[in-house]
Amino acid sequence: MRKYCILGTDLRSKYLRKIFVKENRKIVDLEQANVVIAPIPFTKDKNKVNGEIIAINELIQRLKDTKDILISGAIPKDIKKELADNDIIFYDIMENDSMAIYNAIPTAEGAIAVAIENTDFTLHSANILVLGFGRVGKVLAKKLSGLDVKLYCEARKESDLSIIDAMGYIPVNLTKLDDYIPKMNIIFNTIPELILDEKRLDLVSDNTLIVDLASSPGGVDFKYAKEKGKKVEWSLALPAKIAPYTAALYVKNEIDAILE
Repeated sequence: MRKYCILGTDLRSKYLRKIFVKENRKIVDLEQANVVIAPIPFTKDKNKVNGEIIAINELIQRLKDTKDILISGAIPKDIKKELADNDIIFYDIMENDSMAIYNAIPTAEGAIAVAIENTDFTLHSANILVLGFGRVGKVLAKKLSGLDVKLYCEARKESDLSIIDAMGYIPVNLTKLDDYIPKMNIIFNTIPELILDEKRLDLVSDNTLIVDLASSPGGVDFKYAKEKGKKVEWSLALPAKIAPYTAALYVKNEIDAILE
C-alpha cells in the first residue's frame, strides 16, 4: 500500500492533501512514507525544501536509506545530480510537457492579475511585451490578446517569429529588442536567464511595470532595478497562489500517471 507524505505549506500542497484524503489515500508523516511529494519549486535557497524546515541533505540521506520515491517539480540541476548519484528514484513533473503546459494556464492568469493590481491604467490598448515564446509565453500571449492589448512578443527562432506574426501579434527579434523596450507599458518576462540587464533596464520607462515570471535567479537585474526605481514584480509559483485547487489537480493527475 502506498503511503504518501506531502511536504509544503503553500495552498497547492494543502489542496493536494485534501484531494488525497477525499480519495481515501494514506497520508502519513515523512518517517512512514514510501512516496514523498515535495513542493513546486522544490527549493528556493538550495538548502531547505520549499516551505519546510527540513534540510535538503537530510531528505536526500533519508531517501537514500529508505529507497522512497521523490516527486516534485523545478528541481535544480545540481540537486538532481546529487539525487541520481545517491540512486534515489525521483521525478520532476515540470519536465513533462503536458504538465508544464497545463501549469502555464494559471501562471498566465496570475500574471495578468499581477499586472492589473500593480497598474493604474487599463490593459486595453496598452503596449505589452512578452519576452520568450515558450509554453508560458504562448499561453500568456493568447490570453492577453483577448484583452485587446497592443501585443509584442519576443523570440529568437525565426519559426517562432513567424508563428507570432501568423497569430496576429507583433514579432520582436531579440536582436532588435532594445528598440521596443522604451515604448512598453508592461513587460512580462518568461525567460529563465538575465535578459533585462543594466543596459536594457536603462531603456525601461519609470512608469513601465515589469512582471518577471522566470524561476530563480529570474530574468531581471533586481538590484539595479531597485537602485533605479523601476517597477518590478517577481511573481513565482503563481499557480499555487492564483488557482491552488486547479494546480493541485494537475499535480495529482501527473503523480497518478507516474506511479501507474
